Parts: sequence; C-alpha cells; structure tokens
Amino acid sequence: MRIFGRDWGHVPHHAPRVRCEGPLTWENLCAVFDGCADFARRELELKDGSMVRLCWLDGMVRQERLNDYIVRPLAAWPLPEGQSVTRAVLDGGVWNQNAQRQEELNRVVYLLLEGHCALFLPDGVITCWVATEEKRAITAPENESEVKGAKESFVESVRTNTSLLRRRMRSPDLRVERCRIGRRTRTPVEMVWLEGIAGDALPRAVRRRLEQIDEDALLTTAELEEYLTDPRASAFPRVLFTERPDRFCQGLLEGRVGLLVDGIPLGCLLPGNIGLFLTATQDWSFHWAVSSLLVALRYLCMMITLVTPGFYIAVAQYHFELIPTRLAMSIIASKQDVPFSTAFEVLGLLVAFEILQEAGIRLPRTIGQTVSIIGGLVVGQAAVDAKIVSPVVVIVVAVSGIAGFTMPNQDFANALRLWRLILAVLGAVAGIFGLTVGAAFLIAHLASLEDFGVAYLAPFAMRDGADLKGGALWREPVPEDKLRPLELRPKDRRRRW
Repeated sequence: MRIFGRDWGHVPHHAPRVRCEGPLTWENLCAVFDGCADFARRELELKDGSMVRLCWLDGMVRQERLNDYIVRPLAAWPLPEGQSVTRAVLDGGVWNQNAQRQEELNRVVYLLLEGHCALFLPDGVITCWVATEEKRAITAPENESEVKGAKESFVESVRTNTSLLRRRMRSPDLRVERCRIGRRTRTPVEMVWLEGIAGDALPRAVRRRLEQIDEDALLTTAELEEYLTDPRASAFPRVLFTERPDRFCQGLLEGRVGLLVDGIPLGCLLPGNIGLFLTATQDWSFHWAVSSLLVALRYLCMMITLVTPGFYIAVAQYHFELIPTRLAMSIIASKQDVPFSTAFEVLGLLVAFEILQEAGIRLPRTIGQTVSIIGGLVVGQAAVDAKIVSPVVVIVVAVSGIAGFTMPNQDFANALRLWRLILAVLGAVAGIFGLTVGAAFLIAHLASLEDFGVAYLAPFAMRDGADLKGGALWREPVPEDKLRPLELRPKDRRRRW
C-alpha cells in the first residue's frame, strides 16, 4: 500500500552486520573515525628515534591510566638492542596487563569503542585497556525497598553487578557467560547460573534464544524480554526484572538463569511464573506465618482488583436483585441525581484513575505527589458534590486501585490494570455472564503460557502433573522448607538438611 509516495507494506531487508574491512593501517583507522570530534591522537618519539602513533576515544579512557601507564613508560623507556619494538613493548614497555597485539582493523575499532587505546609501532599494532570505568555509585533500591534487607541495588555497569553477586555467592559453581547483542550497540549481556543446581537444558535454551536476537540495538528491557518469551501477545510478564542482588541470588539458588545487561540497572530472572511475581524479598525476612498471610493477601487483592469494577457494573445494571435491600436503597439514593449510567461512571472513573496514576509517575516526585493529592481529594470530592459520579462508584474504583498497588511487581500490576478494564467492559456488555466468560478466558490464557518448559501457573499447575510438597499460598518454616521448586527441575533438589 502506497501512502504519500511510500510503500508502507514493504519491509526492507535487514542491513548486513557492521564491519570495518581493509588492512590495519593508521590511515584506515583514522578514516573510520573521520568526523568524530572525540577521536584523539598523538605521536611519541622513543629513545632510539622511532615514532609511535597513539589514538583513543576521549571520554572512554581514563586520562591518568593513559598518561601514567602508557605515555610515560614509552617516553622514558630505552629500547633493547636486537629486539623488535612490538615484542619489547609487550615484554614491559607499557605498564598494562591487557596489552595485546592486533592484526584486524575491525577488532581494533571495537576495542577503541570499549575503552582501549591503540599503539601503532614501526612493526605492529598493540592495544591496551585504559577504560575510565565511570559509573553510578551503589545506592539503596528505590522500587524494592525492604526493612530487613540489604541496602544495595544493581547499577548500569555489568562488571559491578557481577561483583555484587560474587560477594554474596562465594562459590566456584557460579557461571558467568558473556555475549554481545546489537549490530550497532554491541551491548554486553552476561548469562549467570549456578552449575550443579540449574538444569542443563535451561542454560542451553536461554543461550539459543540470545543467539537468535538480531537487533540494531539493545537499550531497553522490552527488547530483551520479547525475544526470550513466546508468545509475545500476552500482557503478563514472563521475565522478572529486579534491582536487588539478594533477590537475584535467591532466584539462582532456586535453579533459574539470570541475565545482566550493561547499561540497564536491573537483573533479569527466567523462567517466570505467577508465584514468582506475587512474592517479595521481604517474604524471607519475616516470620513464616506473617509472610504466608501477606502472600495470601496479595492473591486476594489480585482477584479484588480484577473483578470488583466489572462485578459492580454487572450487578448494578443487570442483576440488581442480588444486592441486599438496604444496600440497594443506599445505591439508589446516591445515584438519584447522577445523569450517567453505572457502566459509564465506572469506566470513566477507571480511565481517570489510570490517567492520574500515569501523571503521578511521569512528573517529578514532588510535583507527582501534589498531583495525586489534588486529583484524588479535590477533584474527586468535587465530582461527587457536582453529582457527576456517585460515591459508591468512587469507593469501588478506589478499592480496586488500592488492591492493585499491593502487587510487588510493577509489570504484573500493569497487566492486571489492562485486564481489569477488559473485564469491566465485558461486565457492562453482558453482565455476570460476560464477566464469567472473561474470567474463564483469562484463566485459560494463563494456563496456556509456558516458557522453557515451566507452566506460568506453577506451582498451582505443573506441566507433568507432579505433586508438590507444601502449599502454594504459604511459606513453610525455613528448617522445614528443604526442597527447591520442582517446576524448575533443578539438578540438586535439596537446599538444606
């Protein structure tokens, strides 16, 4: 189909992988970075009178390392007689443990982009690692705060994140495997798992999915998540993103595989299931009875936030006889002067609630709190006084929204927000019948989801029909919780004696 002279129905072929061809020469390297203001270069004269050309990308290297460990040793270094310059530099001419001889232009280009400098000697080319390693300081988690937990969170540097894991898991069984994703960005992605706990099939499956990613860039979590899960049409998350290293380690100890992406201050755990998204790190910090009560409360709030608006619409419009007499008289009295139907009231207030929530998230923190207070109190009370909406509808929508805030995972809460609106529309169209059909379709949809052989409704539904020890809605006391989750098929099922 052609619109404005362009064929929008045609999808062009993906461009070939970016690669710098040609021999490794100073002129070819300068041509690659032609027009780049941050491409820095200089010449040095050795003691024997030979010239050395040095180049780097300004901002990617640490100037102190470049000056003290590369430039200063070369300027004051006497060249040994009867030895090539390249061999002599590799044997101690520069104070750098990562000095390597290079033969390919393409490799030198990408090493410069990672924080290396290149030395063009009379008889060869050497690269040295002098990256700046500037990063944000490790701070307390913002979205997953905990009273009894650690006050550390992941940062944008993938190497710093692996060090946070090593501090908590001092085990040689911790495996870290690196790959690069993105034709343009070449983003480092590290796959982490515990050898001897995670099954052999899971790391292989995740590695195969990573190798199949063919993207220009990897800059956001969605670009990674939607390639790792299938089908992609579901709004429910199948990959858990956490900013807490302790929760990440807990997932590895259960037999999951983790991913760390350079530039994203989150750890990724997979496969995910509904039990993973409805538990929080604090569940292992409190007494088992308190934690079990909190988990059961979250499941109850999940059902409340999904069903309450649609159920109220269905009952108030189609099945008014189900409401007790006194409550029915109160609802009739509150709606007496309201000109809109119940469905329009609830759906309109749900949309207004979502707009208010998005405004509070996108605005700066201080302004966002002010908008939430003004929207919730002033505007809401004014709407009730003006007889635009009834007080009962405000209570129903508020209860549904507050119940959704109890979800420990924001991605899962967003999926519930979408389905809450869908069920409300079905309740407005066909009453309790429409609500029942929508709820049945939701359960069937969740039951059909499966990633890496793990059912999404696990531990309620197991793929092979195996029985589970203990309950799914409560946590056993720590000394009695001896086995890892069966649905993950870990090699070592026993976690304590």
